Amino acid sequence: MDYQQEYKKKLVSADEAVKVVKSGDWIDYPLGIGGTNELAAALARRKEELCGVKLRPVLPVWPNYCMEVDPDENHFSWNSRYFSSKERHYHQQGLLYYLPMQFNELPSVVTCLAPDVFMATVTPMDQHGWFNWGASASVSRVSARNARKVLVEVNTNMPRVLGGNSEAVHISEIDYIYESTNPPLPSLNPVTPTETEKCTAVHVIEHMRDGSCIQLGQGGIPGAVGAMVAASDLQDLGVHTEIYVEAFLEMTEAGKITGRRKTIDPLKQVFSLAWGSKRLYDFLDNNPGLASYPFDYVNHPGRIARNDNVVSVNTAIEVDLLGQICSEPVGTGPISGTVAQLAFMEGAYRSQGGQSFICLTSTSKQHDGSLQSNIKPVLTRGAIIACSRSASPVIVTEYGTADMRRRTTRERAEALINIAHPSFQDKLISAAKQMKIWR
Repeated sequence: MDYQQEYKKKLVSADEAVKVVKSGDWIDYPLGIGGTNELAAALARRKEELCGVKLRPVLPVWPNYCMEVDPDENHFSWNSRYFSSKERHYHQQGLLYYLPMQFNELPSVVTCLAPDVFMATVTPMDQHGWFNWGASASVSRVSARNARKVLVEVNTNMPRVLGGNSEAVHISEIDYIYESTNPPLPSLNPVTPTETEKCTAVHVIEHMRDGSCIQLGQGGIPGAVGAMVAASDLQDLGVHTEIYVEAFLEMTEAGKITGRRKTIDPLKQVFSLAWGSKRLYDFLDNNPGLASYPFDYVNHPGRIARNDNVVSVNTAIEVDLLGQICSEPVGTGPISGTVAQLAFMEGAYRSQGGQSFICLTSTSKQHDGSLQSNIKPVLTRGAIIACSRSASPVIVTEYGTADMRRRTTRERAEALINIAHPSFQDKLISAAKQMKIWR
């Protein structure tokens, strides 16, 4: 095949490319920066020609053009597989629907619910006819294989991320190519942790050892853990994580990450997607120390467990005295989705020497400025239980750790009250007595 000739045949304008979309179609996008910008804008321009088009993104970070031009959903509907900050606004207006799942299921979900059209931002084609998915190999390969039509938006700013088995798409699998104006990729600057979050992170660092294989979620506490690891004496750490964030770059630059002791994918930092600063994207580009895999590889509990000394660090919104964990909405207000938390808790539990930590600050401010305890007798009404009490790992606040494993309900209540804010401990004890889990 003459790849350059094939490229010219498939190269079209954005408006021409999106003509493949028909009324009633399902349209899928990759996660994060792998979504499209100018193709999505071109689709929005077709609003009056279409009805019943169902958009199915994951953690979208480019503008939501179709929702902006059709706020009443007469032409497009938004069906999210993970809430981003951009999407919470639409949910509050009743314009967004959520598809709950664990992300290790997402490739199989896409296979069962195949899209009509798949649109993705990719790197320029190489000399062998391959386009790289960049920082979003998480589900892109399976989406492209199952879609009726595949459209790619070439952006020279997308890093070429090396991978294990699903990091690229060949020109023979693509229907139309659009060369974008190369806008800068959406960036996410690191969250500056508060002093309370730093105090919480200290209790995680105390349990880590040389050779640990790390997974970090997003937010201030995981960021604080990364900064503290970078400044610590820990050595020969490995990485097997769902999302690659700035903290891993900081630890790598400090010489803490080598991957020498990993049981699978030694010497490689394994992940599914990345989102961060331009500095992070530059670090990802053609870096042979990194390997991007799809979700059903990275988030598979059995595969996670094959590495020894897995340390999983995620966050929660609130925890109750039975050990139930809420990491998604509190009440009916959307926050995020399930993502990797359950898979990595299970994987770390199965790992030889593995440890899983769910971190939260002991209190949070209400709208009137008063404090409320994030450790509660029972979860807020309507709260989504991300982790049941039977699977709870180690809960961490700025006041210490509470290990839920192999503990009775009375022992759990006592351990959690010990790491609650002192101002709320008496109330929690009274509630625990009424629940018959305190003596």
